[in-house]
Amino acid sequence: MRRALLAITGLAASTTALVVFKGSPGTSQVAQNLPTAQPVNPSGPGVEPGAPGTDPAAGTPTPSGSAKPSTSPKPGKTTARPSGTRTTKAPSAPRTITKAPQSTTRRVTGNGFENEYGYVQVQIVVSGSRIVEAVALSLPSGGESDIHSGDVRNRYDGRGGEVVQKQNANLNTVSGATETSNSYKQSLRSAIEQAF
Repeated sequence: MRRALLAITGLAASTTALVVFKGSPGTSQVAQNLPTAQPVNPSGPGVEPGAPGTDPAAGTPTPSGSAKPSTSPKPGKTTARPSGTRTTKAPSAPRTITKAPQSTTRRVTGNGFENEYGYVQVQIVVSGSRIVEAVALSLPSGGESDIHSGDVRNRYDGRGGEVVQKQNANLNTVSGATETSNSYKQSLRSAIEQAF
């Protein structure tokens, strides 16, 4: 019974206090200016601001419970190495430079020779130590000379001509084109001497 009486008395007293507090002049103004939101704890829930192991200014945890916050290097700046230390680069594999094999094929032009029908000059193509092609750069032209020069060209020139077959200047003379054949042989001989 006592408990019930105390509960009723406590309830009545608190109701009275509440009525008095709300009804008194000037208290409504004060009540309106009271902050309604609690400050945010940057450390997160469960960590008391100012507790040991937190930064008092920011309320954030500090490593190892020390009072000072850790400082990290600023972006874009490098930290200095301790003096007396040297970083060395691992030796790289030696470079091997391989050159493309040079072509052993070359063109050699013989001296030009003039005869009573015109000018004759020969060029040979040499691969290694062999003649692989012969070309008449200049032969007499005009009239019958065109025909005779064509005969000389057909017999001596090209990859399958007499020059490539014999590999020297000891060629058979073309019938009807003796002068042109001899001038061809002379120019060919000078080209072979330059090549070998």
